[in-house]
Amino acid sequence: MSEFEEISKHLQDLRGKIIKIVLVVGIISVFILTFHATPFEFNGITLYYPMPAPFDNMAAQLTESLKIELVPEQVQLIQTAPGQAFFAQLYISLLLGVVFGMPLIVKEAVGFLKPALEEKEISVIRSITIPSIVLFAVGCLFSYILVIPYVLEFLYKYGESSGLITFLNIMDFVSFVLQFLLAFGISFQLPLIMYATTASGATDAKFWRRNLRYAIVVIIIFGAVITPDGSGVTMWFIAAPMIVLYLAGMFFVERKEKKIATLKS
Repeated sequence: MSEFEEISKHLQDLRGKIIKIVLVVGIISVFILTFHATPFEFNGITLYYPMPAPFDNMAAQLTESLKIELVPEQVQLIQTAPGQAFFAQLYISLLLGVVFGMPLIVKEAVGFLKPALEEKEISVIRSITIPSIVLFAVGCLFSYILVIPYVLEFLYKYGESSGLITFLNIMDFVSFVLQFLLAFGISFQLPLIMYATTASGATDAKFWRRNLRYAIVVIIIFGAVITPDGSGVTMWFIAAPMIVLYLAGMFFVERKEKKIATLKS
């Protein structure tokens, strides 16, 4: 097989995997935009079943929950142009589509990279697939429960202290929330990335300690870029947890390497 044919084959394989991922994410997103989660009681437990309701769909239900739980009482959530509420729900449904489709996304990504990876690297990737999904969910929950409410409260305290009535556009609100959820979901992957690169032999445990200062600078810059204001305060809501995660990953990798060295000796 010539080099051109080999590249063409890889591109066709990539195209097929991307189409499969887009289809799955699209089907999940359309389902969320089409059906309403209707509660019912079963043996004292509240369960849900889907009912067709395009205008009161699961994304709309989640938007309402976000409004109740995250928007400060003194802030009014509004729509300033036709279609903003729909696009806000579309963004939410796409995010949920990616989250619920993550096992397939990881599977297809590993399948595409498999020919270029050694068996050891493939084994490492497979071992962190489930922890990666769990940590992404934990990062989103951490952001949703402990970070976003306090960031919003902090930012809008300035308007309240000035006697202003604050109106928040639905698109800005949803974008803000999704930005933080994704930022924390991705940042919580940091210990796994450190473990994977060390376990695959790309780095050693000492690498992370040697570059601790540079890592902290990069994390602070990332926190400054991802946060929406220029106060220099809210960036620490992201930077501080990431620094803790980096330290946790560093100690875990060092401990793992010492344990392997002890077993070999």
